[in-house]
Amino acid sequence: MNDLFDLTGQVAIVTGASRGLGQYFGRALAKAGADLVITARKVEDLADFQKEIEGLGRRVLPLALDVHLAESITAMADAAQAHFGRIDILVNNAGCNVRKPALEVTWEDWNLVLDTNLRGTFFVAQAVARHMVGRSYGRIINIGSVTSVAGYAGLGPYCASRGGVKQLTMSLADDWGTHGITVNCLAPGWFQTAQNKVLYDNEEWVRYLCDRIPLKRPGKPRDLDGAVVFLASPSSEYVTGQTLLVDGGISTGATKATV
Repeated sequence: MNDLFDLTGQVAIVTGASRGLGQYFGRALAKAGADLVITARKVEDLADFQKEIEGLGRRVLPLALDVHLAESITAMADAAQAHFGRIDILVNNAGCNVRKPALEVTWEDWNLVLDTNLRGTFFVAQAVARHMVGRSYGRIINIGSVTSVAGYAGLGPYCASRGGVKQLTMSLADDWGTHGITVNCLAPGWFQTAQNKVLYDNEEWVRYLCDRIPLKRPGKPRDLDGAVVFLASPSSEYVTGQTLLVDGGISTGATKATV
């Protein structure tokens, strides 16, 4: 049974790995045996995380990646392939957010979020899949969000981008299944990261949030470990085009019981 979740000898790319969820995903894959390619816009921002993963006995290649630039995406994928000779797993995590009421969202806000979260996700997946096709094997994990299936005020561009990632995942799964590549969407719920720290500093908001989550707490880093390893491993061989929500149940639409 353990072999189903063993990633020893495999190579995983994790984008957006300088902080937050990207590092959670990278740690989980490294602990399962994978060597890592980690990316960020500034490669120097990866130094501490590189040392941490090397401390686990894994090989690590840090690379600069700006998902707004086609040439940066191609260069990253080609460098990863050249260095390790294979790419088995992609965790397509790089993303951003702009929190504003819908009436205040600017043209530039919209383009920033959609270009990063949706266009970037597609072209990173495309560049990596080109290397996977020749081996007839690959695991692509696009990172979505509970906003892939639910809408929240003040998050219009973000919800649109994450909903698009869910739909894109299904399309790519159909496109690349014949090449032995699975494509799935991992959709975390409310986890505290640098991107949303301001929300968690508000105790009243945290109480409100927890009241809507059936498991009565926000997500913790370990809550994502099993999900990302499952989608990256041989155990998910017949799973593709799916969105796996790791959200404590908030996507059920639960509210506080009155009886």
